[in-house]
Amino acid sequence: MLNAAKDLKIVVRAGTGFDNVDLETATANDVCVMNTPGQNSNAVAELVVGLLLYLTRNGFDGTSGTELKSKKLGLHAFGYIGEIVAQIGQGLGMEVYAYSPSLSKDPERGKEHGAIAVKSPEELYDRSEIISLHMPANADTKEIVNYDLLRRLPENGIVVNTARKEVINEADMVKIMSERPKFKYATDIKGNNHDEMVEKFGKRYFASTKKCGAQTAEANMNAGLAAAEQIVNFFENGDEEFRVNEKLVLNI
Repeated sequence: MLNAAKDLKIVVRAGTGFDNVDLETATANDVCVMNTPGQNSNAVAELVVGLLLYLTRNGFDGTSGTELKSKKLGLHAFGYIGEIVAQIGQGLGMEVYAYSPSLSKDPERGKEHGAIAVKSPEELYDRSEIISLHMPANADTKEIVNYDLLRRLPENGIVVNTARKEVINEADMVKIMSERPKFKYATDIKGNNHDEMVEKFGKRYFASTKKCGAQTAEANMNAGLAAAEQIVNFFENGDEEFRVNEKLVLNI
């Protein structure tokens, strides 16, 4: 599509993730690619809490579940969404921890949003009972959530994934859930082994029918308006504030 669109100047992804855009080809064709960070963050953060409630209340099947109050919540990555999840977690009376390379440089940002910054993913999983994932999908994060990290959670640990399916090592998730009968996993992105997970783990596993973290009227409106404004500012003012790909460098 990028090669065919000879007059194309800009592509805006109405949301945070942009792994569905070929950035290298966009740069080669001198096309600016932007995202709209933060516009759907609250919608995704609220979904995290919804998924947690679903798991801790056993799919609302009427049996006794557990409460989120006093539980230890770990946020793996700490951008716009992580900040809001931390605030909601604190409001629910949870003890919130967060790991992100950026927090290592600025731990005070964690405190501002009610989270205690830790120094490594290993420390995050060691200190948490529940993990919420918020990293992008890239070469550094592919299958980053592996058995070594998952085994650090307690026997009844919970993982919620509203990020990307690629960040999970699916075989390792099956392994840990097979070893621990109380371990639970919920995801907003069906994995490649969805059918296996349903068959083996029943209500301990949940995946939404389609990715719906940003699917609220408010988030769609916010992202759409932001995308339109960024396109106008790009053409009128040359504004590339939210550019996510490299600029074409001509060797003259």
